[in-house]
Order: sequence, then structure tokens, then C-alpha cells
Amino acid sequence: MAGVAPLPDEWIEHVPLPTHSVAGSLDVRNAPYVLELLDRALAGVRSGRFDSMVTAPVQKSVIAQSGVPFSGHTEYLAERCAAPLPVMLLTCGTLRVALATTHLPLRRVADAINEAGLLQILRIMHTDLRRWWQIEAPRIAVCGLNPHAGENGLLGEEDQLVIAPAIAAARREGIDAQGPLPADTAFVPREMARYDAYLAMYHDQGLPVLKHAAFGHAVNITLGLPIIRTSVDHGTALALAGTGKADVGSLRAAVDLARTLALRSSG
Repeated sequence: MAGVAPLPDEWIEHVPLPTHSVAGSLDVRNAPYVLELLDRALAGVRSGRFDSMVTAPVQKSVIAQSGVPFSGHTEYLAERCAAPLPVMLLTCGTLRVALATTHLPLRRVADAINEAGLLQILRIMHTDLRRWWQIEAPRIAVCGLNPHAGENGLLGEEDQLVIAPAIAAARREGIDAQGPLPADTAFVPREMARYDAYLAMYHDQGLPVLKHAAFGHAVNITLGLPIIRTSVDHGTALALAGTGKADVGSLRAAVDLARTLALRSSG
């Protein structure tokens, strides 16, 4: 990538590619290499050799074509850490947006949301906002699923029957969760000043707001893992491979955040 100085050799652990790589071209024969990198990095963090883990984008389709079921870094790492519920959160500065569901077709989102699952996500957010960001009493805004948060059942009952009870249960446990909030006004500046993090019900409810504010400089962090794992806010951008035009802003931000969180947790 243009403008990036090479690292000293002793800072790099070389893992040989099975097959020569051509920038921008996918080769299923190199899929095991990608998984080996993830496994080595994870082993290093869990053993204490590394303080945190930063992942670059990965082409999921190539790994799946190799015969290994693979839906993404997050699920892969969670399985190996025996973490039952990884939570995707994207952040830039003080804006933090977690997702109740991730890569689901929109027609399946409502069925995927349930009270027990939302309560567990709120617990994880509360715990990790305290653990990694050292926010003593995190304030979490919970978006509604339907327009106007259902408008008292007129526009859907999920907000009243599923989301509101999960929030009430979280509050009984001492978690400062508020909502369900109408998503179309939840992110206006006056509201944002009141909260430390948001829980959006689906991918394209919360992330367009964050990416409008900070695309290319935001960071994806997985909550609910026993390790610090950050990543970029974008995909592989194969069309840019080998051109020298890739923007490294999000990768730099992911490294910076991983370092910051590691220093906080150690001291």
C-alpha cells in the first residue's frame, strides 16, 4: 500500500503461501493459509505472546469453496474461543454501534430477535464497555425494530412484546438500557450525547449512520470474546488490489484501538 513503510523482519512472522498470489485474483488453494494465519494469531493472543488481534478483510467465499464452513472471522474466532455469543460493534470516537443481528436477509430479522438473546447482548455490551473502555456505568440506547418503534403496536408488535421486555430485564440487573427508541431519530446529536453505545436490531439500521460519519476510519470490534479482536470497517476491495490506491485508514484505526484497549486492560 502506498505510503506505508516496511516493518523490520523480526516484527513479522512469515507463513508461506501454498500457491503464488496474484493481486486481485482469488485462489481457493490459498484458503488454508488464511485459516492458519487466524489460528496462529489466536493462539498467540491466548498464550500471552500477543496482546491483541487485528484482522484484515477476508474473502469468505474462497474459504467456503475450499470445503470449510465459514461465515466470517467473528464466528470462526468465537467457535475456537468457545464464546457462545459474539457481538459485532463498530466504533469511531465516542460513537459505538452494536448489532443484534448481522448478515441476515431482512425478511429473517424479526424472527431472529428474541428477548433472551437481546438480554444476553445487553449484558455483553455492559460488561465489555466497562472492561475495555472503562466506562463505569455504560448508557446503552436500544433501537426499535419497526418504524417509530412500532407506534404502540400499530406498526408491529416486536417492539412491545420482545424488545421492551428485554430492556426491562436488563434494567432489573442494573444495566442502564433505554428504549426501544425510534431508529430514525435515535442518532440525532441531542440523543447521541446521552448514550455511550447503541444496540441496533439489524445491519443496515445502525451501520449506515456510523459509516456516514466515519467510513474508512471506523473499527469493527468483537465483544463477548476472551481476547481483544479488532478489524476494519470494510471488505476486501479486490478491484483496488495491486493498484497502490487502497486506503489504510481503517486498518490504522483498528491497530490503534487494539493497542489502546490492550494497554487499558493491562494497567
